[in-house]
Amino acid sequence: VFHNVALVPISKTKDFYSTNTLGTKNVIEMAIKNNVKSFIHTSSSAIYGAPKTNPVDEHYLPCPAEKYGLSKLNSEILLSTYANKININIIRPRTILGHGRLGIFQILFEWISKGWNIPVLGRGDNIYQFVHADDLCDACILSSNVEGFNYYNIGSQNYCSMRDTLEALCKFANQGSKVISLPIHVMENLMNLSSKLKISPLGPYHALMYSKSLYFDTKKAENEL
Repeated sequence: VFHNVALVPISKTKDFYSTNTLGTKNVIEMAIKNNVKSFIHTSSSAIYGAPKTNPVDEHYLPCPAEKYGLSKLNSEILLSTYANKININIIRPRTILGHGRLGIFQILFEWISKGWNIPVLGRGDNIYQFVHADDLCDACILSSNVEGFNYYNIGSQNYCSMRDTLEALCKFANQGSKVISLPIHVMENLMNLSSKLKISPLGPYHALMYSKSLYFDTKKAENEL
């Protein structure tokens, strides 16, 4: 069973616990009841919050900073209580991009297609890692053959600063967009306020992480998968 269902940070409904945690409980119990061999759970890098050091490996202590990340961490803790009954592999992906899957970055792609300028907070020198949807699928499928209870951080081996990433995208699109710097604290406050007023698709996690660095040490996944 590949469990990918979740209420994501951009959801207008904020009852993350009932979907992400209790929903996971329902699925794992039905999997065990039906003698499923392996359970692969897609978690989130949001469980780490804004880490103080990078790169982040599987031993880094999770510290979610908002309700979505907390619900995903609670799902992981819940699954650990079933580890003696079924093989469980927890996949923690960085920000997922791929064909038909741009997530919150859909907004930036649309702006660039129109030739609008793209903001970064501060200098935009925070290191930001993505993972391609195809690679994430490969990791999930490969993990289904691993026995026991395991965690895997999944991210691209190639990554750079947020500014460099977006400047490369603007150059590739060739629509006249430029990357501009905006003050960090002012914009974070505006992003949080617009989210609370429900006039923006952004959630607290996006305001927290857009100017922060988060990238994974993927050696465990490379070696074991």
